[in-house]
Amino acid sequence: MFHHITVLKEEATEGLHIKKDGIYVDCTLGGAGHSSLIASKLSGEGRLICLDQDDWALNNAKEKLAEYGDKVVLVKTNFRDLEYVLRDVPFVPKKDGVPQVDGILFDLGVSSPQFDEGERGFSYNHDAPLDMRMDQSGMLTAADIVNTWSEQEIARVLFQYGEEKFSRRIAGRIVARRAEKTIENTGELVELIKEGIPAAARRTGGHPAKRSFQALRIAVNDELGAFEEGLHGAVRCLAPGGRVSVITFHSLEDRICKQILSSYVSKCTCPPDFPLCVCGAEGSLKLINRKPRLPSEEELELNSRARSAKLRIAEKL
Repeated sequence: MFHHITVLKEEATEGLHIKKDGIYVDCTLGGAGHSSLIASKLSGEGRLICLDQDDWALNNAKEKLAEYGDKVVLVKTNFRDLEYVLRDVPFVPKKDGVPQVDGILFDLGVSSPQFDEGERGFSYNHDAPLDMRMDQSGMLTAADIVNTWSEQEIARVLFQYGEEKFSRRIAGRIVARRAEKTIENTGELVELIKEGIPAAARRTGGHPAKRSFQALRIAVNDELGAFEEGLHGAVRCLAPGGRVSVITFHSLEDRICKQILSSYVSKCTCPPDFPLCVCGAEGSLKLINRKPRLPSEEELELNSRARSAKLRIAEKL
């Protein structure tokens, strides 16, 4: 079992407007906090499908969700394959071959145990092999990136996915070190990152390796590409009136979420002085909250990791 504080648990679940006999999908099982709450609101006719690519999360959920029996189905997969998974679930209705469910949830935060338990290589506070794979059967590791990718590619990853201002300096340090010896552990990488950041900058903005570790994790797991595919799939698989709740934790994710959801909203092209729409523009979503919902002060006091969380909700028309 592992301990993980679920962020925006009540708000994201309430946003789904759960029907007792509905079919719901938790695309990011994690510590099963959202799944537990969703399952508790379902009748014997309702169903919850939980997706995760992490064996640790799935094994934990087998125990944590055991009381709900056949009401809950666990599937090991990346949520980018959401639509394909739902096509194979017999109790999910289909319309023109496309699965139809009543609600889908994404919580893009990495589970606290993945940070806190050092052996996975996600944490800059523990020395461990440079891994960072969510799915241990995946081929690419953080060690592969820092030891084989070009200096330009490493700098691009650190800047694009971590918004690291000193990405070029850090990449230069990495490439210089690997010319002498292979970089194998997180501790080695942390020291190289610190060397690449000026002393004055290291004293502000939290741990100096935070942005670079985030960037490498995103690159190893293709998190942004998977999220784009998964969210488009979610919109397709929602039944009319169904909702999607998405919790993001950094600006790159939130920007993708906002842009994708907005792309499905009707864009009326009629002049503003027309009393009625005559252009015929039709959207497939309506936004439940124009601006993202943020954690309450009470939640922030209990869990500082919730500070950057944003919740966006949309409904299928």
